[in-house]
Amino acid sequence: MVTDIVLIAAVVLFLGVYVSWRAGRLDRMHTRLEAARAALDATLVRRSSVALELAASGLLDPATSVLLAGAAHDARGGARSELAQSNLSRALRAAFAQPGFRASLTGKDGADELLAEVETAAHQVFVARTFYNNAVAVTRAARRKPLARLLRLAGNAGLPEFFEMDDSLTADGGDGTGAGLQRLAG
Repeated sequence: MVTDIVLIAAVVLFLGVYVSWRAGRLDRMHTRLEAARAALDATLVRRSSVALELAASGLLDPATSVLLAGAAHDARGGARSELAQSNLSRALRAAFAQPGFRASLTGKDGADELLAEVETAAHQVFVARTFYNNAVAVTRAARRKPLARLLRLAGNAGLPEFFEMDDSLTADGGDGTGAGLQRLAG
């Protein structure tokens, strides 16, 4: 009889510790997800700022500058808008895809540094978005576990959503690193 009570108490204690550990893990996943989202938002704002700087630099023709500035302004105002961010990617891709784009900038002060900064910002957006979407996938998988659903271990936290946008600067839909810009801009 005493052995049964001790055994039941040990099982209940073990289950309590396990459930507490799972709830803490899920909470840490949500915290990591929030940090990844903040990093993504920061890189999106940086990319739109650099795009605005490029548009205002005088390095581009007036029509391209207006198109790029409008897309960058929209993206900066709605950092969480996947559509606005995709439109900025398309505007940057259109600017870089112009025939002889790099050749027309040769010898202009600050052109190489500014273009490198745009490419770096685009790569950082790609990396931050990938990291964020991976965190979303892991968190969603953990929340789908039967124990997490049964005991509502996520509490009132909303189900995280993926951030899908066009983040490539290359016409072939590359990884957003800007590596294809050398070929593209010729």
